[in-house]
Amino acid sequence: MLRSMYSGISGLRGFQTKLDVIGNNIANVNTVGFKKSRVMFQDILSQNVQGAGEPTAGGKGGTNPTQIGLGSSIASIDTVFAAGSPMTTNLPTDLSIEGDAYFMVTPDDGQTIYYTRAGNFTRDSQGFLVNPQGLKLLNSDAAPIQIGQAQGVVSYSIGKDGVITTVDDTGTLATDNTIGVMTFNNPGGLKKIGNSLYENTVNAGPNDDDPMAPRIPTDAKVSIIAGQLEMSNVDLSEEFTEMIVAQRGFQANSRIITTSDSVLEELVNLKR
Repeated sequence: MLRSMYSGISGLRGFQTKLDVIGNNIANVNTVGFKKSRVMFQDILSQNVQGAGEPTAGGKGGTNPTQIGLGSSIASIDTVFAAGSPMTTNLPTDLSIEGDAYFMVTPDDGQTIYYTRAGNFTRDSQGFLVNPQGLKLLNSDAAPIQIGQAQGVVSYSIGKDGVITTVDDTGTLATDNTIGVMTFNNPGGLKKIGNSLYENTVNAGPNDDDPMAPRIPTDAKVSIIAGQLEMSNVDLSEEFTEMIVAQRGFQANSRIITTSDSVLEELVNLKR
């Protein structure tokens, strides 16, 4: 069987995966805190037809190896953590991070922690800051942040340093909570688990190798912006361009298969 047919099949698979990734990027163009992905290709092991030849003194020169490639495969599907465009909402519980850090949220008071760039939080009936799935936002002590009337709070504000300043019914100011964040040596090592959440992995490299210990925003060299959301970092013009490239690549590999099939048909028809 012709090698070119299998090379074409590997190309079809690769470009189909690329189209799948592009489709997901475009579907999330308006998703808060979404980070786009990209597909990188690599060639498959080449078949050696002839090895390299060493030059001889006073004789022939050296020769290069002769190899036939066997197609391509997916090298990686990377998450691109470039910052998304800011959108001003003027809602005090809408937060964005200016810098490379992540909010920490928990479904079980800190036993399990997830990370997110989506800062569309609200206050629940008990005054806890929660995301749309009900996961609680953690402070710098890894405790859920609560701003409730039960604590006598009548107003509050969130500063760029992540400090939450509250005013009670007597007019007393308090700064008991600071929003906690987490930084990673390799954000690309985080695992997407849906709902705009990430999970730590062995290759993410959390600060001080402790994924459960939040950092103060000022220590992490980031700022917390209240009344603003970080939107998706998907660029539609770039995605449409990549879609055209993927489409043409898919068509070209399809042509390789049909051409290889025509050659095989000619071979079969040699004997009539």
